[in-house]
Amino acid sequence: MKLKDIQRHLLTGVSYFIPFVVAGGILIALGFLFGGIYVYEDSNLAAQLFFLGKDAFNVMVGVLAAYIAYSITDRPGIAPGFVGGLVANRIGAGFLGGILAGLIAGYLVDAIKGIKLPTALRSLNAVLFVPLFGTAIVGLLMYYVVGPPAIWLNTTFTTLLNNLGTTSSVLLGIVLGAMMAFDMGGPVNKAAYFFAGAAGEAGNWAPMAAVMVGGMVPPLAVGLAMLAAKNKFTEDEQGGLSGCFIGAATFITEFAIPYAAADPIRVIPSIMVGSAVGAVVSFLLGVTLQAPHGGLFVFALSNKPLLWILSIIIGGVAGAAMLVMLKPDLKEEKK
Repeated sequence: MKLKDIQRHLLTGVSYFIPFVVAGGILIALGFLFGGIYVYEDSNLAAQLFFLGKDAFNVMVGVLAAYIAYSITDRPGIAPGFVGGLVANRIGAGFLGGILAGLIAGYLVDAIKGIKLPTALRSLNAVLFVPLFGTAIVGLLMYYVVGPPAIWLNTTFTTLLNNLGTTSSVLLGIVLGAMMAFDMGGPVNKAAYFFAGAAGEAGNWAPMAAVMVGGMVPPLAVGLAMLAAKNKFTEDEQGGLSGCFIGAATFITEFAIPYAAADPIRVIPSIMVGSAVGAVVSFLLGVTLQAPHGGLFVFALSNKPLLWILSIIIGGVAGAAMLVMLKPDLKEEKK
């Protein structure tokens, strides 16, 4: 199992994953645009667009895992990988859990395929034994082995945030922003978001403003980095440039996931720094936001709309600058 092989498998998964992110993200954005911030409470056309986007998001981690497994072991890995990814999504393990599910499924199915069976049973291997045992083992491993750490992370970070809530706003901003960018929908991200929601219900809307900045910065940072240094991104990655700006404008952090999945060592630290910077600026400027979602569509609900947008831009520039510094030119990387 070489690092370059794993990177190739991740890139294969990402290539199939991108259409779900793009379609889902834009449909959700259109739902908010035509139906308002509480579009999910209606049953009109705007709501259906929103829920179509959510449906795409609900399966995208499964698709990522399925095609990582496919890259490793061909078609027999698709079902175990897909189901493992769906379990990762259900237990809140996010895209990092999906990557893990895909790798487990791929190498496990490869091992199952290598088991020598009696001649009479060989014909059943591809249609029965591999999908049955592969799916069952991967699904159970995700639930019983990966699930508890994901829940522990969520609980631990929730406790940490509750303890930080009465201390320095700068420290709270750093932690909230970094958490929002770390796993982009996973347990760490959810802990930050739910903390901000609880603070808002108690009448303190400053954490929500910072959290939304932290969620909008990752795709913005990636988009700005691509504009500044196209030679560090593949043509496929550059094709997602407009999606990154749509994600940044609509608080859909997931548009940054394909880039993080393809190059986690460089992308994740960069967007964490950018989100932390943006969240701290939001706190320091005294910004609040009385809305749980919507991105720029709800900027008027901020007490300082222009300063809130400035926080997002500053965070995006900081994250982009770090990403440009860390990523090598594609020609140098090939050497």
